Amino acid sequence: MMKLSVFTVATPELGPEELAAAAKEAGLHGVEWRYTEVPEEVREQAPSFWGNNRCTISPSKGLAEVDRFKQAALSHGLEVVSVTPYLRAGDLQATERVLEAARHAGASMIRLGVAGYDRSRPLDELLEEGRAYLQEAQQLCRKYGVKGVVEIHHGTIAASASGARRLVEGLDPQWVGVLLDPGNMIHEGVENYRMAVELLGPYLAHVHVKNAGWRRIETNEAGEAVWKCEWVGLKEGAVPWRQVLSDLLAAGYDGYLGVEDFSGQFAESPAMLRHFSEYIGGLLRELSPNV
Repeated sequence: MMKLSVFTVATPELGPEELAAAAKEAGLHGVEWRYTEVPEEVREQAPSFWGNNRCTISPSKGLAEVDRFKQAALSHGLEVVSVTPYLRAGDLQATERVLEAARHAGASMIRLGVAGYDRSRPLDELLEEGRAYLQEAQQLCRKYGVKGVVEIHHGTIAASASGARRLVEGLDPQWVGVLLDPGNMIHEGVENYRMAVELLGPYLAHVHVKNAGWRRIETNEAGEAVWKCEWVGLKEGAVPWRQVLSDLLAAGYDGYLGVEDFSGQFAESPAMLRHFSEYIGGLLRELSPNV
């Protein structure tokens, strides 16, 4: 049976203890701790996803900081699913530091680096470099006993399930996998969801839950429509979550579904977590009533 988790980038106003309590109250089973430095210059600003995020492990504070977040999860009966950084593809030194933190936290996975794509460099070069990095990262993952995952993300060379599979092909799925993110795929990389799940096969390691949609924002001077993709509520976007969950169930996926809702639909994170649990958890119960 699939379980529910939260990636704490989406809960910026909560400290780790507050987040763990709210996640447990909402019926979640695990937590994915954001792992990066929060710049000093933003610490006095209002909480925000990628700015003053209070639910973020600071690498500079060492393993004592990791312990604090680990204990926050464990004290509320939550699994530490992931320590989730923002690694640059090729940075093996930073990758090893994250793996050390993840092992200390008891996490089962980390997010590996993936090269962006902006038309400035040929895809073949980026793929070659990316695969070389992942081959080295695989050895580190095996050393630390923690899986590394490639996230399907717009603006990268892994913007689709096909692109991600091409990047990890031939690697050991025990140590390198793929994070399926249908919300990101609305921005770039939409494929039939059943096909995407089948294509990833043994590499499918994790799923993020959010939603997005396209909106026509203007007509330019040439009379051409200009469209923009935006984050929206879980029920409001182009990802058909009922279908995606059906496809995951058909493939036998039994991992985590991690909420990463950037819509701002709810003023406070506990309400967002309850909505996620009620909606996605409800769909799971409806689609697999005998489990």
